[in-house]
Amino acid sequence: MKLIYDIQDRPDLKHLIVYGLQQVMAVLSATVAIPMMVGHGCDPAAALFGAGLGTLCYAFFTKKKSPVFLSSSGAFVGSMLTAFAGAATIELGYLGLIIGALIAGFMYCAMAIAVKFTGTEWISKLIPPVVIGPTVAIIGLDLAAYAISIFAGQGYWGLLCGLIAMFVTVYFSTHGTKEIRLIPFLIGITAGYVVAIGLTLAGIPLVEIEHRALFSMPDFTFIKAFGAFGQLTPSYILTLFVAYAPVTFVALAEHIADHTNVSNIIGHDLLKDPGLHRTLVGDGVGSIVGAFFGGMPNTTYGESVACVAITRNASVMTIIVAAIECMILSFCGPLMAIIAAIPACVMGAVSILLYGFIAASGLNILSQVDLTDTRNSMVAAVILICGVGGLTVSIGPVTLTSVACALILGILTNKIIHLK
Repeated sequence: MKLIYDIQDRPDLKHLIVYGLQQVMAVLSATVAIPMMVGHGCDPAAALFGAGLGTLCYAFFTKKKSPVFLSSSGAFVGSMLTAFAGAATIELGYLGLIIGALIAGFMYCAMAIAVKFTGTEWISKLIPPVVIGPTVAIIGLDLAAYAISIFAGQGYWGLLCGLIAMFVTVYFSTHGTKEIRLIPFLIGITAGYVVAIGLTLAGIPLVEIEHRALFSMPDFTFIKAFGAFGQLTPSYILTLFVAYAPVTFVALAEHIADHTNVSNIIGHDLLKDPGLHRTLVGDGVGSIVGAFFGGMPNTTYGESVACVAITRNASVMTIIVAAIECMILSFCGPLMAIIAAIPACVMGAVSILLYGFIAASGLNILSQVDLTDTRNSMVAAVILICGVGGLTVSIGPVTLTSVACALILGILTNKIIHLK
């Protein structure tokens, strides 16, 4: 893919602000949805701040060589709910969120040390393209039902607004000028939003903007957790370890899959430069920082990757500006209210493109594999069917998602097929 902006390119400031805002829009829906799913008073604004600061940490540890945005991880929702369920008080639950992220972050860093001294050859053998390709596709397809549910959840008029947002995005991403092709999502979301506002004024309620103070301090997790250290017990720490450690292994595999996908999109192997050990440390530290402020461990976001692919803007400075904008937005009540009021149907329509592009990227990786070889076809078949079929496995407080199950079974199938 020919990029408009490569990794080290630096667009001028006025363009960076716009490009960064588009990245924010791409990741916003899932970023604020995760703390709302966890509940217990977790603040979406704090999660947004944690995502921004976590991404800046990632950019630092990767030497600004990886155009990846980190944000709230859905993989850890069950772990976070366990942190509250096992806590004697709500304050201890918040402290549990931080300790859980520390467990995950340290595991990332331990993996990074192992990779630093052993290299990445064994990872390439463990997760070859025949495994990575369909797994990346499943990451996108696994989100399809969510995208459709919010796209079609506001009736016929909502569907109209969503279709306008989608088709405007598609048109300008393919027919716009060079500058316009860099911001198709921003234009599409704005178009759908404006139509929804017009319909609301005409008596069809699709938009509701709540009143918020000009400046509002997010409810940071570390403040809520302050004073709960005296309530910690060995059994609670063990509960957190059991809840977070297994999920971390799954998140590690998805980390590798996401970075392999980005590498294919931008034509630069991020596993070698800046190196997998650096991306792992960046992700681990980013998760710790994200949870310290927002309660949510962070992860690489496929929506951001898809945005890079569709706009062909791989500038790391765009990611950095987006991270700073997230942090600023978290304090600005009116702007958060305006963004939060974007109709679900509009965000759902855009999500169809984002999630679909993730799936298409995975299929592109898979297309490089010889599927006339029965062994390769079997590996791809296991991953695709388990993933699309929604296979999940619950072991105590830990639930392996369909992506995790598909990946694990794909690796095992590949190993069995190649036994000598």
